Amino acid sequence: MKDSIPEEHLYLGLSHEYEDSIFPLHTSISLFLLSYCDCKLFKIFLVLTGEDVDNQFVTKNLLGDLEVHLISRCQLPMVVQSCCLPAVVAKDGKFCRAGLAVVLRHIIQKTYEADPSKKYVLELLGFKKTCLKACAEVSQWTRLCEISIPLAVEGFLTASPEHCQAVPADILQLERKLGEPVRVHNDDKIRRQKLQQQKAGAKAAVPGLSKEVTEEGKTAEVDDHPLPSLELSVAFSKLHVQETSNALREAPVIRRTKTSDLPPLDHIFAEGLYFTLADIVLLPCIHQFLVHSKKQGKNLGNLPLISSWYRRVQEVPGIKKAADKCSMQLLQLPELMPAPEEQLQDFSSVPDELEEEHEDNHFIGGPRPTMTKLMESGIEAKFSPHPCPNWTIDWSNLPSAVSPGEGKMSSDRALRKQQQLNNLVAAVTKLAKPGDVIVDFCSGGGHVGIVLAYMLPSCQVVLIENKELSLIRAKDRSDELGLNNISFIQANLDYFNGTFNIGVALHACGVATDMVIEHCIKARAAFVISPCCYGFIQNTVKFKYPRSNQFKEILSYKEHMILCRFADQTAVQLPPERRLVGKQCMGLVDLDRAWAAEGSNYSVQVISMEPESCSPKNNMFVGTPT
Repeated sequence: MKDSIPEEHLYLGLSHEYEDSIFPLHTSISLFLLSYCDCKLFKIFLVLTGEDVDNQFVTKNLLGDLEVHLISRCQLPMVVQSCCLPAVVAKDGKFCRAGLAVVLRHIIQKTYEADPSKKYVLELLGFKKTCLKACAEVSQWTRLCEISIPLAVEGFLTASPEHCQAVPADILQLERKLGEPVRVHNDDKIRRQKLQQQKAGAKAAVPGLSKEVTEEGKTAEVDDHPLPSLELSVAFSKLHVQETSNALREAPVIRRTKTSDLPPLDHIFAEGLYFTLADIVLLPCIHQFLVHSKKQGKNLGNLPLISSWYRRVQEVPGIKKAADKCSMQLLQLPELMPAPEEQLQDFSSVPDELEEEHEDNHFIGGPRPTMTKLMESGIEAKFSPHPCPNWTIDWSNLPSAVSPGEGKMSSDRALRKQQQLNNLVAAVTKLAKPGDVIVDFCSGGGHVGIVLAYMLPSCQVVLIENKELSLIRAKDRSDELGLNNISFIQANLDYFNGTFNIGVALHACGVATDMVIEHCIKARAAFVISPCCYGFIQNTVKFKYPRSNQFKEILSYKEHMILCRFADQTAVQLPPERRLVGKQCMGLVDLDRAWAAEGSNYSVQVISMEPESCSPKNNMFVGTPT
């Protein structure tokens, strides 16, 4: 293992302690991962947010061999004060990673970089290293693990006895998820192995069929001993660094079986067959739920899959050791029989907001009937005049690191990006005052934020982006320029809660545009936003479409989605008349957004960028609080 002095600071919230956990549960989860990884790479700070915390008890009993420092929230670095905890800050104090999933993934990556022999740690990130990578705003699974279940368990533990009789809906959602068929990248091969195992087990169970007759007329001995679950064999062979058992050679009849006729795979762990970060996140939460339920004398018979999962996780190498370090006294649960299907259906009912969208997402027909319906009510796409159509940045006199061409793109694309930036920077420059805080949401490689920081040295610029590599590239460009008025936050938008004066976003994808508008409205900040990827717009837990009351009175969700789908048809290779319809649909979708913002006391203009050829997605909002 490489010797290293902790260069990064990890900040965890501390509101109170209960039983064998520190709250909020995000802190217990983070500490559990550190113990499991045996990671000492971070200087850990517990940020006191509660008034009744026994500092001495917490330090001695719940932290294992981790060294921590207790601080108050006012002692946090400025960049962290704008974020929800947990958060990790680099040594220079400019680069912050915030939010549970982002922080945990970073801990895993740093642990493996420091000690490449810890491959079991890296494998927590799952296939293609994507476990909990999708942000909670768009991924229901990430939202369930990262937000919903921790909050549900915290609420369950603090509820009065008469209010904690029911199992939280999010726990029931997890039980139902564990009962769904598993999908993995090589599931066809594993499902054929399972079919072969089932056939072998069935023959072994029938008297006189202890030998299997092959197609060639030869006989093959069948093992008299019951075979273990194939899923268990696959899962634990990986954990114990062994090859998956292949005792039974695939018979021709198995190879010819249609994929649709193969048996489904059962869950072994939270995401399927393999132990991942999702299991690490869920274990402290489910543990607390089970401990409290046991004390309350609750019957867990309707949660057989969660109970089996909880027992199985304890068999993973290193889990019990990590639990001991964190003073988690894991329960020994009995084997539970699955509840009758009709009872599970009643028990597994969840609120509407947790259900998948059951709307028909297959939209047939063109947008003209919907556009005609709006026109009959006097609604057409409206574009305001461009406030400064001829304003351009003098790119030739700027350092090369400011230019988007530094972001590794073709010269043609770099020119179009410069034209897009001309539009956004012009609008922001008109709004900005000395001392303003400007937030570049969905910043990517920093094309907008770096230009603004360079051209407005009296303003502070914050770049927020979920993709780590993009933000690292932006940080490198900023360091080359020597910018001191810029900071970087790797986080989902929901984890940023700072105050600011202007929000900007270039080509915020789908629902992200509405999320940025919402953040700006909450902060009463002006905004300059260019939307993108209208086809990705859909109802989410937080956002329902149409957005404005005016559109809701006329259009259904399905009709609005037709506009969104056709708003994406503006590519240059399409026929001109089709691009024109696409531009009109873009205008209508953005008019709906503008009117929704105006309902929150904003003045909003929808403008076409100049020149319009700078991008097929050339709409731009300029909104100011009234």
